[in-house]
Amino acid sequence: MLLAGLHSAGFALFHAAFWKLFGWKHELRKLALPTRAITQILNLRLIYVFAGIAALCFLFPAEIAGTPLGRGLLAFMALFWVGRTIEQFVFLRVNHPMVHALTALFVLGAALFALPLFG
Repeated sequence: MLLAGLHSAGFALFHAAFWKLFGWKHELRKLALPTRAITQILNLRLIYVFAGIAALCFLFPAEIAGTPLGRGLLAFMALFWVGRTIEQFVFLRVNHPMVHALTALFVLGAALFALPLFG
């Protein structure tokens, strides 16, 4: 569970850096207000979800791996990462090393959350 928690914490930090990494202060101004707001709100909610999942993995590893509710959470997160991997190929068809690295990290997330289900 530690690695799954670190993975989630890493994505929380990565999403927290989006404003700077992607120049959102300037780039989002090009969008209509509703799209600009929705983009930032969704990103903030993802930070919250990733940070929460990380905290659960760190604080309740036995409960997550050993209870029906915890195993449901593992399956949910594994499917989240499988879906994110598929969406990468649908929406971001870019041949760039960083895109490939992110895709690998999405696959890693699916594996980290799925592996305890088979152990």
